[in-house]
Amino acid sequence: MADKRDYYEVLGVEKTATEEELKKAYRKLAKKYHPDANPDNKKEAEVKFKEVNEAYENLSDPQKRKMYDQFGFNGPQGFGGGQGPFGQGGYYSYAGGFDGFSDFGDLGDIFSSFFGGGRASSRRNNGPRKGADLNLNIEITFEEAFLGVEKEITINRNETCNTCNGTGAKPGTSVTKCSVCNGTGQVRQVQTTILGQMQTTRTCSNCHGTGEVIKEPCDTCRGKGTVRKQPKIKVKIPAGIDDNQTVVLRGEGEPGEKGGPKGDLYITVRIKKHNIYTRKGVNIFCEVPITITQATLGAELEIPMVDGTKEKYRIPEATQTGTKFTIRNKGFKSLNSSVIGDFIFTVIIQTPKRLTSEQRELLEKLAKSMNEQPPIKKKSFWDKL
Repeated sequence: MADKRDYYEVLGVEKTATEEELKKAYRKLAKKYHPDANPDNKKEAEVKFKEVNEAYENLSDPQKRKMYDQFGFNGPQGFGGGQGPFGQGGYYSYAGGFDGFSDFGDLGDIFSSFFGGGRASSRRNNGPRKGADLNLNIEITFEEAFLGVEKEITINRNETCNTCNGTGAKPGTSVTKCSVCNGTGQVRQVQTTILGQMQTTRTCSNCHGTGEVIKEPCDTCRGKGTVRKQPKIKVKIPAGIDDNQTVVLRGEGEPGEKGGPKGDLYITVRIKKHNIYTRKGVNIFCEVPITITQATLGAELEIPMVDGTKEKYRIPEATQTGTKFTIRNKGFKSLNSSVIGDFIFTVIIQTPKRLTSEQRELLEKLAKSMNEQPPIKKKSFWDKL
């Protein structure tokens, strides 16, 4: 990963770039670096072309972009169960022939006809396709984020129809090749212009681009090949996860098409606020009340930890309110390293509100013995004048 360039740098855009700005930059660079447009320097152009495609694929997908901005190239390793948010590399493979502009509608058709990539585009559209990714939010407590937790969640997703095994055709029948487009999913047209003949392609209206026709649909899924279900799945939330971070469950998204792999499930974790503890990075902070005598004479305190245990800590005499003390390695674990944060508490001296006559008398004696005087009233502006 060390030799990889930042995706935003590859496309030449800012991190705040809009979807339209990303697409505009990609079109320009893909046209510039396509190997068929660089016959004299094809190998170097191919490398650039793949780099541009990889950057655009990951930044044009909102979820992948979010993961990249948060974790970089490596992804949330250690709790995602995969190889980072970008799978096996995240770029379109190049195998000769133009294949980079098929997502741009008519513009893609024109470029495909120029560079001879129409057939490659058709094969890709009608071949195996990965299922759609799903997104879900989950809320956990501060303690669960500290210790880690396993949650059972219910999701709504499509699953392969068991009646037709995902074909969409009624049992005993089969899916047939579209006779209009001959199974390509696209219909080609040749137009004569002042520049000569120009070939364009459009989606086949008979099979809607699938290349296949179902004459007798499955009664269970009505020809879709999938049925809506609400499965329950378990997700492990790692100890140390922070608010708004994402856990990825590979293969728990929508089913793929044409034998393609399932999509992924992205679970965004939200952590409830705690009434005692707060968090900054991997460090934990809290306030601990102490008495005047504890602050004056020093004392051994029992500090409550997030995991329910207590740590003994000796504060020195003459401790002032607002003083901070640190207990090492009692904070959150880091997800990306072996670092463990600290537990930092601030002592707050509490003044007693109700005193008995005996207690008041003792405090007055103490004040006299220490030569304490009542505060001098400050003169007002007019008194000074």
